[in-house]
Amino acid sequence: MRVVILGSGRGSNAEAVLHAQQDGRLGAARVVQILSDKPDAGILALGSRFGVPASYVDPAPFKTKLEGPGEDRFIDAIQAARADLVVLAGFMRVLKPKFLGAFAGQIINLHPSLLPAFPGLDGIGQAFRAGVNVTGCTVHYVTLEVDAGRIIEQTRVPVDPGDTIETLAAKVHAAEHALLPAVIARLSQAAR
Repeated sequence: MRVVILGSGRGSNAEAVLHAQQDGRLGAARVVQILSDKPDAGILALGSRFGVPASYVDPAPFKTKLEGPGEDRFIDAIQAARADLVVLAGFMRVLKPKFLGAFAGQIINLHPSLLPAFPGLDGIGQAFRAGVNVTGCTVHYVTLEVDAGRIIEQTRVPVDPGDTIETLAAKVHAAEHALLPAVIARLSQAAR
């Protein structure tokens, strides 16, 4: 299973996936490309560290969605990599019908809450401010509605009485780093 990872930030979840690949824990999956919509994103530096091609793709003309010429450039780059699975790991753009249609049923996202609770931006902060006893992370298929696609798997994370937003975020990120590679490995075995 050929995997392309899309990210906009430092790439800690992509790094967890690449470590799993390095350690033989990614099943029949192999990351073949890393793409970012930010030319200075930390995720791009992972390419040289792990021997995976990593490229900036110009997302213009929009700032928060992938549509128009930027969308076409991303579609072309992913198709050139012959991706079987597109993994959104901190990719901070709303995907539109053309992109979703190009990779129907092949796009998954990692979200830092137990969906359907706390979709959208700042899932950890939303959960913390709501005072819930349990939050977590979710891997789900991507659909037109943000964070509303079919859930593949979730990991629950307890919110302890002494937690701060920082300690809770650290716990959720640790859960994400375990969940995403495990889901990719399972999907790769199911696709065989």
